Amino acid sequence: MRDFAGTPGTLTGLFLRMAQCFFAAGSIASMVTSKNFFNVTAFCYLIASMALQVIWSIGLAFLDAYFLAKKKAFHNHVLLSLFVVGDWCTAILTLAAAASSAGITVLYFHDLGSCSFGEECTKYQLSVAFSFLSWITISMSSLIMFWIWAAG
Repeated sequence: MRDFAGTPGTLTGLFLRMAQCFFAAGSIASMVTSKNFFNVTAFCYLIASMALQVIWSIGLAFLDAYFLAKKKAFHNHVLLSLFVVGDWCTAILTLAAAASSAGITVLYFHDLGSCSFGEECTKYQLSVAFSFLSWITISMSSLIMFWIWAAG
């Protein structure tokens, strides 16, 4: 099987995993620095989802780095099946968390007139933006992994 962009064990695969981890960590950092995020269930769900995303992405980034150091491509069909399921599960959880948190921020900013929390609302928006960026990168990875799995 030919290696293409995003395949595990390639530089672009490592870049995608690091981007997922970076955006998820940025979402967590932005949300945690606000004072009242724990009062909203959707924001707590976002933190939990992004924490899972960080753990999953950093683990696979280390695996990509290992295969890059060994200069080998990763094409184990059994492990690839596990990674496909893990990527799709984290992609769905990330999208659900980002969408629910975006709904709450829209409620604060537009439906209630203005956000009464001040600077925290900007942090909420930034956290939601990072979570959507994380979802975009995990969705690319999950589609690539599914494509590799289906082709193998």
